[in-house]
Amino acid sequence: MKLYVPQLESAKDTLVERLTSHSFLRRCRDGLVTLEEMKIFLVQQGLYATNFTKYLCAVMSNLPGNEEIRPLARNLFDECGFSGTKPHAVVYDEMLAGFGLSLQGATPLSGTVKLINTMFRHCRSENPAFGTGAINLGAEALVPDLYTDIVKGFVNCGVSEDRLGFFTLHIVVDDDHATTLGEIMDAIATARPEEVRNMVAAGNDLVDARLEFFTSVEQAAKPLAAAS
Repeated sequence: MKLYVPQLESAKDTLVERLTSHSFLRRCRDGLVTLEEMKIFLVQQGLYATNFTKYLCAVMSNLPGNEEIRPLARNLFDECGFSGTKPHAVVYDEMLAGFGLSLQGATPLSGTVKLINTMFRHCRSENPAFGTGAINLGAEALVPDLYTDIVKGFVNCGVSEDRLGFFTLHIVVDDDHATTLGEIMDAIATARPEEVRNMVAAGNDLVDARLEFFTSVEQAAKPLAAAS
């Protein structure tokens, strides 16, 4: 995804670097994670991602007009399966079931709660600069790098990529989604350059929360590692 406002493109690159420097993703790339740790990630990521259509709807409700809402509605259609594919939530549930996992009865870790609440707070802001910055710079624009590392983590644990359909799908699909959001952000930033600061601040808040999320996953996995 290319953001045409230079400050936004630079911020995206910085956020990707911050995200992928976390020890959890480094260990995914280096083959140092365990399958049990990856399973903890799967459930916690599912608890966050199950709200994704709500995040999108919250952002759409605060966009200035239909010209901005319509392209983002296409992203929502993809998520809900109205574009001829399965709903993404169903794809995730099927992937979980392949590992013997479910979101039913799962308890969110503290980092997961922080990530969900931070995303909702920005997406519900009446100023769409915060919502678009959060859901794009803090999520969609990061997905190709994030999920590429996650796939590597599973593969390094001996899991074949054909069991990771949700992640491999989103490495491609979310780049298109990020492009749509990026165009909306570019339009807002061109009309009101002062909003760039708010977009970047929201993206940073989401990455801060995501880093706490990764740390929570690592901490939850420590007792399992000690017992093995």
